[in-house]
Amino acid sequence: MPWSNQGGGPWGPGPTRSRGSGPQSSGPTPTDLEDWLRRGQDKLRTVLPGGGGSGLGARGFGIIAAIAAVVWGLSGIFVVEPDELGVVLRFGQYVRQVPPGLNYHLPYPIEDAIKPKALKVNQMTIGLRVLDDARRGSATIRDVPEESLMLTGDENIVDVDFNVFWRVKPGGVGDYLFNIQNPEGTVKAVAESAMREVVGHSNIQPLLTGARQDTETAVHDLMQRTLDFYGSGITIQQVQMQKVDNPAQVIDAARDVQAARADAERSQNEAHSYANRVVPEARGRAAQITQAAEAYREQTVAEATGQTSRFLKILDQYQKAPDVTRERMYLETMERLFNGTDKVILDAGQNNGVVPYLPLRELGQPRAPQPQPQGGNR
Repeated sequence: MPWSNQGGGPWGPGPTRSRGSGPQSSGPTPTDLEDWLRRGQDKLRTVLPGGGGSGLGARGFGIIAAIAAVVWGLSGIFVVEPDELGVVLRFGQYVRQVPPGLNYHLPYPIEDAIKPKALKVNQMTIGLRVLDDARRGSATIRDVPEESLMLTGDENIVDVDFNVFWRVKPGGVGDYLFNIQNPEGTVKAVAESAMREVVGHSNIQPLLTGARQDTETAVHDLMQRTLDFYGSGITIQQVQMQKVDNPAQVIDAARDVQAARADAERSQNEAHSYANRVVPEARGRAAQITQAAEAYREQTVAEATGQTSRFLKILDQYQKAPDVTRERMYLETMERLFNGTDKVILDAGQNNGVVPYLPLRELGQPRAPQPQPQGGNR
């Protein structure tokens, strides 16, 4: 039967209660819950068709239940932003991930959705803090020495500031959400630890000059291995070193040391340049002398070989005809001796009366041509 506002509710009629007075002596006292239920019955009866009769009341409850079911079913619609990924949980357990856009999951409490910014590339700075000054409208950079000061392998202190760019791995959003409690703190701790390990195995001079890229690569690889070991679902995009310098307390002395090393390197380079210029010249001269000696040796050997061959041939002919060969050698020798001299041959038997002095040298010299008189013949 329908509830009635007359009486004490479903527990039967009871005495009324006025403010400031205690319960009456006859029958039980109604509670505040009963008053609340009674007022709710009155409001519900005004909403339901037919004034809240038994048949129409059941129909009204069915309509309300249907509307509530539709609203409950539509509550599973959710939107994932472009830089987010949707993670659907069923009774708190990871089920699937959904891409950005309009998606649906079973209504709460069956399924629920978490929307982490898994597609965003995050930046973390180690060793520096950027503080926004709202009053001045500018940013202030503050150094954090407890993060940036590190000990090198040769027992020097170096100040290293660097950035780490990271994001969630594709398909690893479940590990990112449930395997690590504080992703940013984990990445920061791993980055600082990896940088300290790499710097601890390096000398200070390469870190200050040309080993920056190698250091960044080593820190990147070490961070990625550590995060994969944790099952964090995080991938390191890039490690970028901002500043590598000596501490401020010793930076002047360190600059003097660097200047001295630069001077030493310059002197060494000049010495190497001089050696590279002088040594090839000396080697060229040595090669030239060696080649000339080899040529002289070959020439001398060839001449000796030729003379030996000529002597053997003459000896062979001499053995065949000694007199003829001796005479021929005598004539050839005399021809070679008198070939370049002026000679006058006198027959002593026919010229007994000749003057003993003759200008023999002048007789053998050619006469100069006489100059022709100018003017021609008359």
